[in-house]
Amino acid sequence: MVRHVRQIAAAALLVFGASPAPAQQPAAQPKAVVELFTSQGCSSCPAADALFVELAKDPRLITLTLPVTYWDYLGWKDTLGQEVFSKRQKLYAKARGDGQIYTPQAVVNGAAHIVGSDRGGIDKLVREQPRDGFPVKVDLAEADGALRVSLGAAPYAGEKPAVVWLLQLSRTATVPIERGENSGKTVTYANVVRGISRIGEWNGASATLTVPLETVRSAAKADGYVVLVQADLYTRQSAILGAARGPAK
Repeated sequence: MVRHVRQIAAAALLVFGASPAPAQQPAAQPKAVVELFTSQGCSSCPAADALFVELAKDPRLITLTLPVTYWDYLGWKDTLGQEVFSKRQKLYAKARGDGQIYTPQAVVNGAAHIVGSDRGGIDKLVREQPRDGFPVKVDLAEADGALRVSLGAAPYAGEKPAVVWLLQLSRTATVPIERGENSGKTVTYANVVRGISRIGEWNGASATLTVPLETVRSAAKADGYVVLVQADLYTRQSAILGAARGPAK
């Protein structure tokens, strides 16, 4: 059974999945970012976790796994969970105005949501995204000890500048679950977010941001990263406007 939590609350932000290393060629621009809000304490989540391992192989997609913490009281504390992920999910619900908070929940491009194990529904939402992908082109390059983030120009009428996020992640994580609803199962996750940092803003004009590689690689157990450009969720907007994976090794 999908686990629901009906509540709306303002809180922290974040954003999301892929790979680091010395950059040479700009990566292909993705079509969609698909976030999975999941929990090791949710019996209906392993099917969604397995689906996202498969979706992570699709080069058109940036998939992100964000384990929440609000089911920890059920007998097993999620070993990957972070409160900031729970807060992000609540901000999405507030921005949409529907109050829908549950696990497993997939959110596509910061807007539409669907049960995270519904492959057909996720595929449909991805097909409905603009054919040309995101409006803001994001290019990443590593050189001279720094990550260079190049953002293209595009029309933007947001209430506040969009936020540029760095998401550090583990491309794969396998966890044996000892108690709770999934007791005895071993679950593998793809593109688990390990850290989220605000690295700048974007207001419609082309821009370049520079981040030290020691900062990019600072999160424990992270072996990849993603950069997202997203409307400021505190303005009750939530669209992801641009996204790129870290350069592949």
